[in-house]
Amino acid sequence: MNLEKNKKQILLNDLYELYKNCKECPLGSLGRTNVVFGEGDPNAKLLFVGEAPGQQEDIQNRPFIGRSGKLFTKSLEAAGSSREKVYITNIVKCRPPHNRNPLPQEAATCINLLLLRQITIIQPSVICLLGATALNTLLTKETISTARGIPIKKGGIIFIPSFHPAYILRNSTQLEKFFNDIQLAVSLSNQKLELIF
Repeated sequence: MNLEKNKKQILLNDLYELYKNCKECPLGSLGRTNVVFGEGDPNAKLLFVGEAPGQQEDIQNRPFIGRSGKLFTKSLEAAGSSREKVYITNIVKCRPPHNRNPLPQEAATCINLLLLRQITIIQPSVICLLGATALNTLLTKETISTARGIPIKKGGIIFIPSFHPAYILRNSTQLEKFFNDIQLAVSLSNQKLELIF
């Protein structure tokens, strides 16, 4: 493990230790099992941000591992990457009751306490936003159907909005678009930013 990667992992571990029992927003007291911090390569150029942990993610303390996680992993591998080469996290790190959408205050709290710090530590060149919640809380109020697949540069980072894999499981006709977005995110993260914009 190189020195920079090791340093980033230590910073991420320290951040997780600070908030592994977080009660800063209501989700911390609404039945979550774990604070699902995220996983992957701390030196990744590509960061995936979903909405929130589901039941299996909460139990196993890993993001994107249920049925939608399997679809995500297969799509990532088909695009020439893997979970080990990227970093995967969510807008909120605690499972909302009954898998409801995170409330604005919950999302804002978790973004400020954890997600923005994760982004600062990892320093990705590309962030793929999976689903409307990630898109609407981090970037724009556009619908995911309108924004998906169109690179947006902000703060030196390229954002690629796409559908959430759980949506694809219910709407298989959108699978090709989802795969194309994942492929675009992987491709852009392998290039130098100045060559693109």
